[in-house]
Formats: sequence, C-alpha cells, structure tokens
Amino acid sequence: MVQRLCNHGAVLVLGFFFGVVLTAAGLGVGQGTVVGATATQGVDNFAIATGFVDAGVEALYFLDFITGDLRAVIISRRTGQFDAVYEYNVQRDFGTPIKNPKYLMVTGLADLPRGERNAKLGNSLIYIAEASSGKLFSYALPWDSSAAAGGRPQGGSFIPMGGGSMRSTFVRDAE
Repeated sequence: MVQRLCNHGAVLVLGFFFGVVLTAAGLGVGQGTVVGATATQGVDNFAIATGFVDAGVEALYFLDFITGDLRAVIISRRTGQFDAVYEYNVQRDFGTPIKNPKYLMVTGLADLPRGERNAKLGNSLIYIAEASSGKLFSYALPWDSSAAAGGRPQGGSFIPMGGGSMRSTFVRDAE
C-alpha cells in the first residue's frame, strides 16, 4: 500500500514538473489561443444561428420556417446596438411552396473574393437545407468593415451563393 502511494506521488510530482516546463517553454495551454465558435438552435418553425462577419463581429441569423424569411442582425462594436439588418426570403430558391418545410440551418467560415459582386462579403456563409426536398442553398452578407468602423449602419439583402438538390432521387414527403 505504501509502495503504491509513493508511485502515485512520484507520478504526480513528475506530471507537475513537466507541466511547468512545457508551459514555460510556450508549448502549453498558457499561450492564450483565441478560438471562435458558432451556434445553431431550432425549435418548431424557427431557427437561429451565429456566425462571424468580420474579426470580432458576429451576426445573429433568424429563419422563420412558415414565411421563409431569413434575417440577420449585427451589433455595432461602437454603440452596442443593432445597426445592421439583412433580409431575404429563401422560399423562392426552394421552388414551389413546401407545405410543411423542415429546414436545417448552419453557418460556416468563408473568405470569398469580391468577384463579380460589387460588395465585399462577410466571413461566414449561411447554409439552409430543406429535408423533405433534399435541396440546399447558401447565402452571404455584403459587409463593409470600413463602414462598421465608422459607425455607419449597413443592411440590405443576403446574396445567394448557390445550391441545388443534394439528393439524386425524389423522396415522397411522408405525412
């Protein structure tokens, strides 16, 4: 029993020693690594998600399943108030009206060039899938970091990025 306690004590002391050495060498957790996280939650006929549009600037996305309205709001770093509002109706992209849509919504990181668009895009994409049709579409926000830094409000419409059917065969909706 005494032998076991000595072995456990020795392991504890060695573990502490190596932890101190690694941290001092800059190899440990003490480096202050910055991480970012996004979240998605849905209930009944409504979903929300978060995603970064710029360094330190996050959007909150809302999707109303009944109307198909997708909205985003962004809080100003200068005022702490919502100063950017975007809107778009996703139903037109999914085609004929779906009786009881079953949407899924997530965000993803993107660093997309301006390309043919006349606006710089935010750093996240919104992906919206409709489970019964098997279709998926993605959307981006126009974002001007200079306007945000200057406290100028922004807003408008989401920019459809693309999408289509993710299913190769038609599956009838069970009622």
